[in-house]
Amino acid sequence: MPSRPLRYLPILMLFLILTALSGFIAHRLALQLGLAELQATGQHRLDLYTASLEREIGKYAFLPGTLALERDVLALLRQGKDARLTAQVNAYLEQLNDRAGTLSIYVIDTAGHVVASSNWRSADSFIGEDLAFRPYFLEAMESGSSNGRFFGIGTTRGEPGYYLASALADDATTLGVAVIKVSLEQFEKSWTTVEAPALVSDENGVVILSSVADWKFTTLRPLDDATRSAFDRTRQYNRRALTPLGLKALRELGHGAQLVSIARESPGMALPSPLAGRFLAQSRALPGTPWTLTVLSHLEQVDDIAQSRAAVAVAAAALLFLLGLIANQRRRHLRDRLAAREALQTAHDQLERKVDERTADLSAANQQLQDEIAERIRAERTLRAAQDGLVQAGKLAVIGQLSTGIAHELNQPLAALRTLSGNSVRFLDRGDLATTRTNLERIAQLVDRMGRITGQLRNFARKSSGQLQAVPLCRAIDNALALLEARLIQANAEVRRSCPLPEPVALCDVNRLEQVLINLIGNALDAMEGQDAPCIDIGCERIGRQARLTVRDYGPGLDDDAIQHLFEPFFTTKQAGVGLGLGLTISAGIIRDFGGTLAGANHPEGGAIFTLEIPLCDENEHND
Repeated sequence: MPSRPLRYLPILMLFLILTALSGFIAHRLALQLGLAELQATGQHRLDLYTASLEREIGKYAFLPGTLALERDVLALLRQGKDARLTAQVNAYLEQLNDRAGTLSIYVIDTAGHVVASSNWRSADSFIGEDLAFRPYFLEAMESGSSNGRFFGIGTTRGEPGYYLASALADDATTLGVAVIKVSLEQFEKSWTTVEAPALVSDENGVVILSSVADWKFTTLRPLDDATRSAFDRTRQYNRRALTPLGLKALRELGHGAQLVSIARESPGMALPSPLAGRFLAQSRALPGTPWTLTVLSHLEQVDDIAQSRAAVAVAAAALLFLLGLIANQRRRHLRDRLAAREALQTAHDQLERKVDERTADLSAANQQLQDEIAERIRAERTLRAAQDGLVQAGKLAVIGQLSTGIAHELNQPLAALRTLSGNSVRFLDRGDLATTRTNLERIAQLVDRMGRITGQLRNFARKSSGQLQAVPLCRAIDNALALLEARLIQANAEVRRSCPLPEPVALCDVNRLEQVLINLIGNALDAMEGQDAPCIDIGCERIGRQARLTVRDYGPGLDDDAIQHLFEPFFTTKQAGVGLGLGLTISAGIIRDFGGTLAGANHPEGGAIFTLEIPLCDENEHND
């Protein structure tokens, strides 16, 4: 008869095999599910980070091309060294750099020398530097367009930044290159609070942006001698050491994901890595750049969950096995059953602890989302303030255009006042009180006329409160025509105005509405410049719950290109130097704030017609 320990050996072996197999299967399943969930989360992070980085870079993409619209910049590149032009362009670049929030803006001639720069006041100004070796200069000169894009470290100040370059051309001749240097530091700092580390690498595997500061300007793969020689020649990274990050691929998972490890220390690393261990790496190429965005999700949490579930599976298998033994050996295995229950309770406590930790993480994520919403609200308020500034600047520009006519309108009454006052003194000395009274009455009429002119200007120039109110539309049209009266008389223009009765009342801001009408009527006069007897039709009508205003001229009309880009910023059909192309853009924004629309088209019978639609005011509220 076998001894007692040997008799239970098969049972013990079966027990060990079943529990080990259950733990192994549970661990593998939990690991696969955890990796799938982590991969989905990482993919979502890739989408968010890619969109935010593209938006950050894209908002500066148009700036280099705008310098080609500045005549002083082109004149400086044509004429070479000119102290007056250089000073004007330097001041313009300095102001543009301050408003755009970029690191620096400078202009390079075809020989590669900086001829004007926004930092011309600084001791380490770029003016006079030879940047012919920089890749963004070479690409812009070769392509003749806005193709020069480059990330590197500045050779003068050692500041890392993203360079956008555009060739400046006169007809078919390239005169030089405009360069905008943008700092991505604030964008990079926004990554420091994210749960999973993220980095951006260039085509050579050099990390140029990272949520972990110590990873910046390390390499994901070894650099060959040819690449390092190219870096030394272009000074792209200003002779940085570019040490390896210590990243090692473990296994490919598909869909751009793989398991990698980062060692705490490895040969060639300048400093120990602040983060180490196994990660799920997910990468995506950034459109329009040779860069790659990589999100690294730490596997520690997935491993912990897999181990916890494996422990639960082992405990459950052990419990089932023990329950089967209890049927035959109830008394002998009672103590083992109690131990199994304790093990199950321990596993349950671990799971509850993990749930509590996950709940805390979700609360932190919710707080972060609320902070982002608050930040967006602040950004929208800042944009609203900027728009109000543009509207007020547009008013002042209109007043400047009307200044000559207004001065003429005031000079005539002033001259008459001087004559009548002198005559009144002489008639008073003669005792002719009747004539003196007549002169004084005429003086009072002239003073009232001057008061009306200055009052209209004062009302138009004051800053709008931004509050919507009931506005009689025909009265707003008359106020706009009164401000343009001198210009209309000078142009010998006929205005045909039609307005129904009762007068339509719309819900808007009267001051801003008058600015839009002045801009549209002024554009109509510009379109008919040179005609002997120009004519403008202004109409007002009700269309359901909307009020429709139309301004039509009898000029040459709008071509297809003008209609396509009519409300885009900086687009204008006027000659160079006459306006910035912002009038219609600002006007469309004002009408959009009223809840209405502004559209432009060609009239079937000739000329251009602009149609403005805004909501009518509720009649009950208006009567109250």
